[in-house]
Amino acid sequence: MHVVFLLGLHICRFSREQLEQLDKNKQWSRALDGSDYLPGMVGLNNIQKTDFVNVTIQSLMRVTPLRNFFLIPENYQHCRSQLVHRFGELTRKIWHARNFKGQVSPHEFLQAVMKASKKRFRIGVQCEPVEFMSWLLNTLHADLRTSKKSSSIIHKCFQGELEVVKETQSKAISEKKESDGEQNGALKITDGQIENNNVAAETYRMPFLMLGLDLPEPPLFKDVMEKNIIPQVPLFNILKKFDGEMVTTTVRPPARMRYRVTKLPQYLILHMRRFTKNNFFREKNPTLVNFPVKNLELKDYIPLPAPTKENEKLRTKYDLIANVVHDGKPDEGFYRVFVQRKSEELWYEMQDLHVSETLPQMVALSEAYMQIYEQQQ
Repeated sequence: MHVVFLLGLHICRFSREQLEQLDKNKQWSRALDGSDYLPGMVGLNNIQKTDFVNVTIQSLMRVTPLRNFFLIPENYQHCRSQLVHRFGELTRKIWHARNFKGQVSPHEFLQAVMKASKKRFRIGVQCEPVEFMSWLLNTLHADLRTSKKSSSIIHKCFQGELEVVKETQSKAISEKKESDGEQNGALKITDGQIENNNVAAETYRMPFLMLGLDLPEPPLFKDVMEKNIIPQVPLFNILKKFDGEMVTTTVRPPARMRYRVTKLPQYLILHMRRFTKNNFFREKNPTLVNFPVKNLELKDYIPLPAPTKENEKLRTKYDLIANVVHDGKPDEGFYRVFVQRKSEELWYEMQDLHVSETLPQMVALSEAYMQIYEQQQ
C-alpha cells in the first residue's frame, strides 16, 4: 500500500496546459479510498496544534503564480533546500486530481519546517500564522534565489515598497544608528537627514512582503446596554497608516514614523494586529474589521505614485482570495481560513480536515487576522 502511494506521488506531474485548466476545473475527484474531493480544496491533518501552518498553506495555495511555480519541480531543481522541495511536494498533493485519499498530511513538510527554523516552529506548540507566514516567505525566497541580487517567485508575487520618514530627537540619532543597523533588511535608497529644532528626519525606502495594521483600542468601559456591542472599524481607517500623513509613534527607540506605499505588489498580504503581549498575559483585540470581499480600491485611501513607464496602468483594485480568522481566547483559540475557489467564484471555509462551502457574507463577518488580496489585471 505504501509503495502504491509513493508511486502515486511520483506520477503526480503537471504540464503547462494542465496548469492553465486548474482554475477552470469544476470537476470533483474521487480518491482511491472512495471519498470525493475538489483538487486544491483538500483538508490538511492537524498533527498537534499545527492549525497555524494549515491556514498559512491553504492561503498560499490561492496565489496562482506561486502555486504554478511549485507544481513544476523543474522550476526549482537547482535548489538544495529540503523546505523548498517539501513545499513543492505538498502543493502537488493538494492539487492532485488522483489522490490516495481526499485529505493530505503535511507531516514531511512540518519536519522540514522544524529543521529549517531550528525548532522555532514545531509540532505541539501553537504559533501565530503571521510569524510563520513571514518566516516561510523569507526562507523560501532566500533558498530559491541564485544570487544576492536575484529575485524569486516570492518577491514577484508579494514584494511591495514603502517610503519611511523617521523623526527622532537629535541626541537619539547616534544611538539609533547603532541599533538600526540592518533592521528589516531596509533598502536605504534615499537617506536624506534633515535636522530642525533638535529633530532629525530621515527618509528611506524599504521593501515589504506584508503590511501590519493596527486596530483601535476597544472601549474600556461599557454601560449596561452596550455590553454585547463589539467595536467595528472600516478597513480603510486602519489602512490610513500608509497614507504618508498619519504619524505612528514607536517607544523603543522613541521616534515618529510616517509610511507611504510607493509600490504595490501583485498579491497584498494584510495582517491585523489582534494580539498584544504584556508582562502577565496575551490580550486579544476583538474589534471587527469591515472590508470588501471584491473591489478593494486602494487609491481612494493611499496616495500612490504614478507609473514610471508610459502606457503602464496603475493597478490599485484588489479582490480578496484568502481570509485567516482567529476564534476563541488568545491562548486557547484556533485558526480557520476562508478561501475562494476561482473556477466558480465560490467561498469555502477550511479548518484542518473540515472543508465546507460558505457564503461570501460569512467571510466578512469574522474576526479577520490575516488576508491575501489579488490585484485585478
